[in-house]
Amino acid sequence: MTDGSDDRRRIVDVLRDASAVTLFTHVRPDADTMGSALALAVALDRNGVDVEVGVPGALPVPDALTRLPGAKMVVPSDQIAGHRVAVALDCASVGRLEDLQDVFTRAETRVVIDHHASNTGFGDLDLVDAEADCTAELVLAVLDDLDAEIDADVATCLYAGLVTDTGSFRWARPGSHAIAARLLAAGVDGPAWTRTLLDTHRFGWLAMVADALRSAVLVPEAFGGNGLVYACVDHTWRDAIGWDEAESVIDLVRTIGDADVAVVFKESDPGTWTVSMRSRSATDLVPIARAHGGGGHPHAAGFGFTGAVEDVVAAFSAA
Repeated sequence: MTDGSDDRRRIVDVLRDASAVTLFTHVRPDADTMGSALALAVALDRNGVDVEVGVPGALPVPDALTRLPGAKMVVPSDQIAGHRVAVALDCASVGRLEDLQDVFTRAETRVVIDHHASNTGFGDLDLVDAEADCTAELVLAVLDDLDAEIDADVATCLYAGLVTDTGSFRWARPGSHAIAARLLAAGVDGPAWTRTLLDTHRFGWLAMVADALRSAVLVPEAFGGNGLVYACVDHTWRDAIGWDEAESVIDLVRTIGDADVAVVFKESDPGTWTVSMRSRSATDLVPIARAHGGGGHPHAAGFGFTGAVEDVVAAFSAA
């Protein structure tokens, strides 16, 4: 992890001089990685930079994120050219780039902008600040140093990352409220985008949630008596309503006051799982995530796993 001051200045110099840049989100993109990438893409494109945005993996980008300004610059992963300057946004490790990892690593200058506490840096220039509520906050600082105009389009992309990664400001630091005020003043339709990103689901989501909550298990003795609650979402729901709809289940499970740790096991394909973890206060989740090749923050982390549902639950319990 770095304090970011020297590398941010060098990142700004690299971006100012670049004629072409490839920007990368992480696999299964959320609003912070996509909003950060698109905000930077829009600003660079205006300066005449040839910009492409790569999204790893074969799964479709969630519909809400395709409505963000600049989304037309997203290129299918198998069509990425790979420019000399590459920027990974909101990626806690190079593994989060999956099938685009080689494109990133062969770039002449590799830049990482991220806010995950588990990120030890994997670029030539790393702007990693775990004190930031979201990567979009760091991108805003870079754009300010570039003297980029923060108009409604750029602000909307940044707001998407800010509002989602702070849980609609439920756990935001004071500085994030000041950033939100600035972005709203730039023309963001806050209520509309909050509904789109956080409060809009297809009808089938209700059945998926009901099925997931029926699977919930409370383990009061876990984590030294602080408690664990977990639930599972199997791959059939991805086919029915899309993989992104399962992401919201963790926000329901985490509301259980009987447990410090909440976990949702989500199956994207048969036997392929992503594990989302949240803790209220007492438990640092980063060591568990790292033990399985994942990462994140002390109170919000995750990892991937392959095997039967019994295996993934047992592996987590052992960790």
